Amino acid sequence: MAKYDKISPETQQEAMKVARANQKPGQTKEQTQLIAQGVQKGIDEYKKQMKARAREANRQKKQQARAKPPQQGEHEEEAHEIELVEVTRQHPLPWALLVLSWLAFGCAWIWLR
Repeated sequence: MAKYDKISPETQQEAMKVARANQKPGQTKEQTQLIAQGVQKGIDEYKKQMKARAREANRQKKQQARAKPPQQGEHEEEAHEIELVEVTRQHPLPWALLVLSWLAFGCAWIWLR
């Protein structure tokens, strides 16, 4: 076994907690330990996957950082990108209908009282 395959005591304790929490009546100590070992393997596999994802994300960030900043003096036009924001006006008809409906309800309320 390589030294990086060692299981940390925290992982062992967490796996034992999970195994004891899910223990069935009549289950032997050996069975609980086998379940704890399975949980440990699952935790280790999860940690390996998260480390691999973090490394890949870090690589992507570094590649983007290398490719992104243009050198000063070169392509100054590209360095100052303009972001266009499209502004739309709402049509006044829905608001007018809302106001008219509230006025109609108000008048009907007063008239029916």
